[in-house]
Amino acid sequence: MGDWHPAPAARWQPPTGWGTVRNDAAGPRPGKEPYVEPVEALERIAFLLERQGAVTYRVQAFRTAATVIGALSADELRTRARSGSLARLKGLGPKTTRVIEEALAGARPEYLTHLEEEAGGPLVEGAQGQRLRQALRGDCHLHSDWSDGGSPVETMARAARDLGHSWCVLTDHSPRLTVARGLTAERLRQQLSLVAEVNERLAPFRLLTGIECDILDDGSLDQEPELLEQLDVVVASVHSKLRMDKGPMTRRLLAAVRNPLVDVLGHCTGRQITGRPRPESQFDAEAVFAACAEHHTAVEINCRPDRFDPPRRLLRLALETGTLFSIDSDAHAPGQLDWQIYGCARAEECGVPPERVINTWTERQLATWTRTGRTPHR
Repeated sequence: MGDWHPAPAARWQPPTGWGTVRNDAAGPRPGKEPYVEPVEALERIAFLLERQGAVTYRVQAFRTAATVIGALSADELRTRARSGSLARLKGLGPKTTRVIEEALAGARPEYLTHLEEEAGGPLVEGAQGQRLRQALRGDCHLHSDWSDGGSPVETMARAARDLGHSWCVLTDHSPRLTVARGLTAERLRQQLSLVAEVNERLAPFRLLTGIECDILDDGSLDQEPELLEQLDVVVASVHSKLRMDKGPMTRRLLAAVRNPLVDVLGHCTGRQITGRPRPESQFDAEAVFAACAEHHTAVEINCRPDRFDPPRRLLRLALETGTLFSIDSDAHAPGQLDWQIYGCARAEECGVPPERVINTWTERQLATWTRTGRTPHR
């Protein structure tokens, strides 16, 4: 069986609480789509493009346009549309201008309708992963524009909330990963203050503090231990020397998962299965997973379609070894948060029960486990 089974396209149905759809007092006109606000239309298009894995510049055109017109009053926006001067606003182009004009005219924007039909349907076939996805309360691995993500922290948090989560963990990269603008200790401390501000605005939803911390060659971690101690969740991943010999790589991973500061082992094989393929790192998986089970470190089920890490044989081995799991989107944009269903489908296929998945826990239960190693089911 292959690694990815995309479902046929189907009509998207918005989750509860998505956006603001305005209908006339008497309800939608017969045979017509509900009116959609221009900002909502632009943001939904961006979300669908991200969900589809579109390149960043295509997405940013719509998110930038949403920001630009969001700063205008309704009267100014309509005046500009009537005068034909919308396209002269910095940050708007022909395609985004057309979406705005169609929305203002009370029509469902043609491009939005096209994307909903093309990319808004189920990501997996049938009921695959649905039971487990419904049990998830959060996501332990996502990135913002503080490192190599494409959207602001609060935008990512709001998207997670709107998808039904009660919490998520912000895990931007650590300093060694300069290509991803990894956070120095100083920048990470600044980000902690920002997270506190976001939580004040989004309560009762909780954005938890975290990091995707590089595992260095000797298994040590790429951030100050005192700072890691302050974080809610630490995901540790290998991003360099992925073709290290099996013995040294095993020792490297063992040192990391035994570290009491580490909560989740991220994308353990480092493989890439699309684009420029990269083979799995070689290590003694049975020994590493046994150490994860012993030291209360969850094994990540990475949901990115270019990773699907670990492969099924290792996922089953980790299950047999007694590890916990974290089903994570590794999202770098809001629409990619929807990719968790891929990991849920793979987990269900391999027999992973919901009680072994830390994302099914409440924020308080997760915090208890990261501090003490005690699970809710003991």
